Amino acid sequence: MENLPRKTFAIISHPDAGKTTLTEKVLLLGGGIRSAGTVKGKKSGKYATSDWMEIEKQRGISVTSSVMQLHYDETQINILDTPGHQDFSEDTYRTLTAVDTAVMVIDSVKGIEAQTMKLFKVCRMRGIPILTFINKLDREGREPLDLLEEIEETLEMETVPMNWPVGTGKRLKGIYSLQDQTLEEFNEEADTRTVVPIDQAVSLEDYERETLDEEVMLLSEAGNTFSRDKVHRGEQTPVFFGSALANFGVQSFLDHFVNLAADPQPRRASGEFIEPGSDKFTGFIFKIQANMNPNHRDRIAFLRVCSGQFDRGMEVKLSRTGKKLKLNQSSSFFASDRETVESAKPGDIVGLYDSGSFQVGDTLCTGSELVQYEEMPQFPPEKFAKVTAKNALKHKQYHKGMDQLVQEGTIQLYKTPYFEDYIVGAVGELQFQVFEHRMKNEYHVDLEFQHMTHELARWVVEGNVGDNMTDSRKMLVHDQQKRPVILFENDFALRWFQDKHPDVKLATGWDIIE
Repeated sequence: MENLPRKTFAIISHPDAGKTTLTEKVLLLGGGIRSAGTVKGKKSGKYATSDWMEIEKQRGISVTSSVMQLHYDETQINILDTPGHQDFSEDTYRTLTAVDTAVMVIDSVKGIEAQTMKLFKVCRMRGIPILTFINKLDREGREPLDLLEEIEETLEMETVPMNWPVGTGKRLKGIYSLQDQTLEEFNEEADTRTVVPIDQAVSLEDYERETLDEEVMLLSEAGNTFSRDKVHRGEQTPVFFGSALANFGVQSFLDHFVNLAADPQPRRASGEFIEPGSDKFTGFIFKIQANMNPNHRDRIAFLRVCSGQFDRGMEVKLSRTGKKLKLNQSSSFFASDRETVESAKPGDIVGLYDSGSFQVGDTLCTGSELVQYEEMPQFPPEKFAKVTAKNALKHKQYHKGMDQLVQEGTIQLYKTPYFEDYIVGAVGELQFQVFEHRMKNEYHVDLEFQHMTHELARWVVEGNVGDNMTDSRKMLVHDQQKRPVILFENDFALRWFQDKHPDVKLATGWDIIE
């Protein structure tokens, strides 16, 4: 087992801010790949390494989280690439439970966007340190000082620039390292990185030097003082400027990242914090992915190792059931490519072959005392549809596909009383499209959707409900755990119900009582 420090992180951003492109360049610099794919792979035939699913290649978007590992500067880096599209927020939220640091990518042209804000709030809620990469510096964007001000005011956290741009867009000359007073020169045509002491940077005009001096002085006098403690408490974010597409500023970011990113942290389980250095092995399942190898129709449960040491073949207990399991089939990943992993340390992500034993949120541990890590966040769907198989003879494949894809956690499944019609719930329309695509291509089942007008799902946590709960504005269904859920058409229908049934308490998720 490699006895290297671990840095486990996810990159978060609004769609098209450059998240997957930055991931590709980090992998390229780390020696993980020989050439970077691009998210425009539909035309070029090259795809982003992290976008391994067929529909991702067709559409040029990320629709599922993927795991990649590489060694860089005597550090093992575990990258969890997440979907940027808001319809797959829940997959991203769950992935964030498994990281120790987040890298926030901001488009220098657009600034902070809606999805960035949502994901930031999840990081803030979970106390995840954030490093910021302001991307697309080679485009005509907003002033760097304005972007820093927006981060501080909108996200309510201090910013500390680690480098500073000399010009932007067509006037971009380079980025200045505030730490060692060097300039990384920008040259779109050059394949190599050129870094020179600032006083030897002959490419700079006198007015550019003067502007840089003024801005650096302003940052020195009015800016925030770097504090590693504040960074790790999520109160301050180191800020880097660059262009992921041009591979400019990425090397500097990566060099700082291995120093600034948090090591594996203690995590709360069963009311107390478990230290990574504990002898007791613990970990939790944050994602299940079906059909990563379509030829074998396998299911992989992604385990975040939290404490102790994972060894292939070890016997553990599943805290939810108390059942003993032997973990014989374990893999490490590079997107969809895998190799057997014999052992792993806290911070590592291990893929476990799953025959149906695991659920998202499960805790695995050794020892006589069972522990349970905090529950995965669950978010209520906003779109619903009745779904049936077009070909009734595909009954077996239909149910297998439904069961396996629903267990991945990005689509929620409900059944109506008595007839047990299938209703699927999703955060966004794109989830339905991916679900339909995967059922057709991975299970050879064509689906028929009957989209519903309902927009809200609420779990019944107290009070009695009967069949009369279903009418034109609401519908009683049951989730996979057979818990009663009421689907409402809109907020008005929900408020009307609450006025008529004050004894019935509802929740947006099973563990969140309104």
